[in-house]
Amino acid sequence: MKLRYFFTNSVGILFSRVLGFMRDLLTASTVGANIYSDIFFVAFKLPNLFRRIFAEGAFMQTFLPSYANSKHRSVFSIYTTMKLLGVITILTLIVVLFQNQATKLLAFGFDEATIKLAAPLVAINFFYLFFIFLVTFLSALLQYKNHFATTAFSTALLNISMIAALLLFATEQKLTIVYALSYAVVLGGFLQLIAHLLAIKVLNLCPILVGGLKYLRQKSNAIKEDVKRFNKGFLPAIWGNSTAQIAAFVDTWLASFLASGAISYLYYANRVFQLPLALFAIAASIALFPSITKALKNDEVESAKRYLDKTFWLLLYLLSFSTLGGVILSSEIVMLLFERGSFSAQDSFQTARVLQMYMVGLLFFGMAKLFSTILYATHRQGKAAKIATISLLANIVLSILLIIPFEAMGLALASSISGVVLLWMTVKEVGFYKLLDIMSVKKIMVFILSTALFLGFVVLLKGILNVYL
Repeated sequence: MKLRYFFTNSVGILFSRVLGFMRDLLTASTVGANIYSDIFFVAFKLPNLFRRIFAEGAFMQTFLPSYANSKHRSVFSIYTTMKLLGVITILTLIVVLFQNQATKLLAFGFDEATIKLAAPLVAINFFYLFFIFLVTFLSALLQYKNHFATTAFSTALLNISMIAALLLFATEQKLTIVYALSYAVVLGGFLQLIAHLLAIKVLNLCPILVGGLKYLRQKSNAIKEDVKRFNKGFLPAIWGNSTAQIAAFVDTWLASFLASGAISYLYYANRVFQLPLALFAIAASIALFPSITKALKNDEVESAKRYLDKTFWLLLYLLSFSTLGGVILSSEIVMLLFERGSFSAQDSFQTARVLQMYMVGLLFFGMAKLFSTILYATHRQGKAAKIATISLLANIVLSILLIIPFEAMGLALASSISGVVLLWMTVKEVGFYKLLDIMSVKKIMVFILSTALFLGFVVLLKGILNVYL
């Protein structure tokens, strides 16, 4: 993995997150917090959920290794994509035809009038999944050719589209605004697709698509083993990518039994926690995955080891420094980001405590993400799903045990401990020797010294901030 691939992904993610924050601010100021904002967030929830666990996660992790090992890549890629696109089309038709029932599943507590109001928005937003799946397929082809820029930066197009809708319809009625937002979601997906098609053309990858369509019927029998391998790993990959969403749902459900505000403390703290995880761990894993997949497919073990070594030490520094900064400066971070208007100093205090517990698990979740790329690259999606399931069960049990003495903090701490379980089992499955191979006394001593110096800097920074805040 080249560092520029990592930085391309990180900058793209950061750019998108900044625009997402601007979008949230505009949504709050134009729509507010009421029934109209509620029905839009519910409507956007379903395609967003499918995007995370189906298209972006499970498909990419299963498709790339199968694609790399296929002797008929064009035909395999088109066959697999058309098959899954058919499934998505059927899902979309079901949601459109039974939009009231789909809305009721998403928001069980809504009354009939609210469901009737939200249902059309749910149907509109679901069309986003159709575009984002095609985007994911094209981004897989681009990433296999080590092109990451288009995917990294095109994610911002969704936020730009929604921001434009908010600015154009700011003076309209709130129901009109949320309809405009819903259509902007679909437009954002379409724009992302156009951006990827242009990149495919520029990089001269069109023959893959044309050849796959041309020889699809003729060579369909030749890809049976490739399809079988993909199908075997795809469902476990879907489940493995779903566990984080299930854990978040369980935390929200348990937090609903606590005092008012607990769900919000978890939400805001998790938003901060997800930033370094996405900027560093996810960006690095995306950049590493194609390289390590191709290296292992070609039996280039030493190359794979070098890629892993470089990424491991990069992430160890970035995630360790982020953990120290997040834990020590939690109060200052939350105060600067959220403490204004109705968000009181007490809210900042409670959110900061929750953030500290989340940040404890950052290094473990990030490293687990790194080592899991080896499992997916070697077609061990089933093992990855099993490990994710055990981590989820640990999270649920620990959440139940820790919620009583520590309340919302206990739920965040349970999540962090489940991250330890996730990393331990992932490294155990990959092989502890792989971790030992990339360790050296010299590198460890340099890391300890660097961490000590950074710790001193953070403590000094906290003292300065306490004087001025």
